[in-house]
Amino acid sequence: MKKHGILNSQIAKVVDDLGHMDMVTIGDMGLPVPATVPKIDLAVKMGEPKFLTVLTDYLQHVEVEKVILAEEIKTQNETMLTEIKRFLPEQVEIEYISHRLFKEKTNETKAVIRTGEATPYANIILVSGVIF
Repeated sequence: MKKHGILNSQIAKVVDDLGHMDMVTIGDMGLPVPATVPKIDLAVKMGEPKFLTVLTDYLQHVEVEKVILAEEIKTQNETMLTEIKRFLPEQVEIEYISHRLFKEKTNETKAVIRTGEATPYANIILVSGVIF
């Protein structure tokens, strides 16, 4: 049995296969998932697991050079935006796009990890960096 790292086998597989510039989405329970993108559904009940719990664990295991957020998070969920920024490494670039474009962009991601988060615009696309 695995003792360390990401224990969810689906997430671990996605992470293990990431290359530079590959993207993964972590979303709230309401984010639509394109039919062509694998959905890793972690939601157990409304609010669980929390978006930030999944995000912070992901960030411990993956080199991220850029994130993409919906522009609407700035006004519709300022608290979440503040928390996201608190956990991101300082050098990570943040790009804001409309929520409509964000949903389209998820088509380009390797997977969408669905959390139980029930607050608006608690969604992020993480762009993998390199470790050298």
